[in-house]
Formats: sequence, structure tokens, C-alpha cells
Amino acid sequence: MAYEKDYTLLEQVIQMLAANKDNKFSRVIETVVNEAMKLERTQALQAQPYERTDERTGYANGFKDKTLALATGKVLLKIPQVRGLEFYPSCIEKGIRSERSLKLAIAEMYVKGVSTRRVSDIVEILCGTEVSSSQVSRLAKELDAEVESWRASPIGQIQYLILDARYESVRVGSQVTKQALLVAIGVDYSGKRHILDTSVANSEAEVNWRVFLEGLVRRGMHGLRMITSDDHSGLRAAIDAVFPGILWQRCQFHLQQNAHAYVTRKDDVPVVSADIRKVFNAPDYENAERYLNQLVETYQKTNPRLAAWADENLRDGLSVFHIPENHRRKMRTSNLAERQMKEIKRRTRVVGVFPNAESLLRLVATLLLEQNDQWQNDKRYLPESKDRPALNEIYRKKVA
Repeated sequence: MAYEKDYTLLEQVIQMLAANKDNKFSRVIETVVNEAMKLERTQALQAQPYERTDERTGYANGFKDKTLALATGKVLLKIPQVRGLEFYPSCIEKGIRSERSLKLAIAEMYVKGVSTRRVSDIVEILCGTEVSSSQVSRLAKELDAEVESWRASPIGQIQYLILDARYESVRVGSQVTKQALLVAIGVDYSGKRHILDTSVANSEAEVNWRVFLEGLVRRGMHGLRMITSDDHSGLRAAIDAVFPGILWQRCQFHLQQNAHAYVTRKDDVPVVSADIRKVFNAPDYENAERYLNQLVETYQKTNPRLAAWADENLRDGLSVFHIPENHRRKMRTSNLAERQMKEIKRRTRVVGVFPNAESLLRLVATLLLEQNDQWQNDKRYLPESKDRPALNEIYRKKVA
């Protein structure tokens, strides 16, 4: 049966290639990709359509139409949907905006004369052989309008804020420098995730983070309960300046990693990690404090450097005990932002060195905007909070 199905598909492809139509290659791509996505869904579900099996991981849930504009013409794709499993076909990109911005970033390198042979080949595949300055300018204006509209949109009540940054290579004049990419993600009181903003700055200095955070406040962000991030001096100072009195949760994952630098014997790493996890997994703040004191006392004689570090730093990871218990697991680390940073890295490494900061912002912002749109259709990230606060007067004044 599988052979007959493959033969039928091959026959369709041959017929389309033989047909005298301007868009025959688009139809070939359409047929092959749609079939490949259905096969990928079958593999992800570990079951054939309508098959009853104990290994099944989810259920097919129809298809969602999506049109892609390729150099060969428009292609109508049928994106397979599933229930009970996070799934998206790997054989296509997740969106049109990020695809266009990636093309544009590479095209800018080509037009500005800083491309390599490899980049020229990519431009030819993605954008066609003719890439002019006017084409780049037109695409840039089109994408920039979408990005600026998103970055200026009102925010509203946000319960939790997750902050993170990474560095990318950007050409500034005749030199290539590392520029900081700042990202803010929020979770509202209904439990929904939102990518709030991204920005490119010279560094993670306090002034750059402060300007970034003040922008969120100007757009009406209020009701903040806790901020989760790694421990960066510039970021910490900016948080204290813009959000005085708001709980700050230091990422527990990074704290665990940082502790390894104070373990003298490699064989002791699993033991120390288990002791730290016992603190973080405590049922409440009082027990976490008690476990932490026990940890410090235990290592006071055998590893005083580790004991001193733990006593000074691990309490920064306990703020999460002051929020509802059913929110703690997901808000005790900055993993939500880290996952987006990995996706950004996957896309930016294709470009390598960006011709300017605007090009970097355009690519990353369109990618994040696309992810934000998808999140709005997903289920809640956290259970809904019943104690939604009124607009804080401090933030009312800042918004005004």
C-alpha cells in the first residue's frame, strides 16, 4: 500500500512537470511539501490516521491553510494540526515575516558589498539573482512599519516579566562590534504569554536597560508582581531604578550553573547540585530558608568558598516562594526567554555579521512578533490569577 501511495504521488509530480503551466513548479512544491508534512505528523503521533495504538502521543486535528509567496509562484500549504502534542512541521518555516526579514538581512549584506561567495549563493536562492538597492529599501520600509507598530502598541497589566539578552555581531563603520539584543517577555493575569519588546543596544549597561524598561512603562505596563532574570549588574541597577520594590527572582538554573565554579572536586558536583535543588524545591519559603542554612553549615568546614557564595547568592532565587504555588515552577527560571534566544541564534547565525543594527532589529523583531502571534492562539502558560490588581498610582503617573 505504501508503495502504491508513493507511486501515485510520483505520477502526480511527473504530470505537473509535464503540464504546460507557468506555475507548475509551485504545484510540485505544494504537493510534495503537503505530503511530507502529513508524514511528519504521522511520525510525531507514532500512529497512522485512525490507527488505535498504545504508542500514540496525540491526535490529528485537521489542517490549517497557509499561503507562501515563493519565487516560482504562490504555494497553498495545508499545515497539519494536532491535539495533545506540540507540533509544527520542520520542513517549512514558521512564518512569512521572519522569512522576509531574513532575506532582507542577507540582501543588505549583498548590496553593501560585504557579502561572501556563500552569502551570494544564499541570496540567489532566496531572493533571486537580481537584488537592487531599491528592492531592499522597499522591503525594509514594509517590515519596519510592522515592527514599529508592534513596539508602540499598548501593553496593559503584566503579572510577571522575564528579561534576557544576547550579543550579535554588527558592522559599525569599518569595524565589527558585539551589540546587545535586549528582550522582554511578559505573562498577564489570565496566564497568557506576550513578547513585549526587543531592542539593540551597545551593551547591557544600566542606561541601556533603563531606557528599555522605561519604554515598557510608557506603553502602559502595570500590575507587575515579579521580575525574573539572570544576575547582571547593569540590569539589576535598571530594575531597581524603574521598578523599585518589585520582587526580583534570580534564575535558579543559572544559580545552579554558577555554583559549579565553587566546587573543587568534579565528583562533588552532583551532590552539591542535589543540595541546591533541595532548597529550590522546598514546599515554602520558611523551609527553603531552613534548607539553605543547613547547606551553608554543611559546607562551612569542607568548602568555605562555596558556603560563602551560597549564603550570599542563593537567597536571590527564593523570591518565587512569594507568588502562588501553581506559578512557581515556570517562573523560577528565565527558561521562557532562553528558548526564544536559542531560536534567535538559529536564525541570526545564517547572516553572521549584520550590516547595521537596524537589520538585526528587523530580523529579530519580526521573528518575535511572529512567535507572539502564535502564543495568542495557544493555551494559557499559567493558571489564571484571581487577584488581579487595580492600576498602581506609581505606574499611572509614569504612563502620564
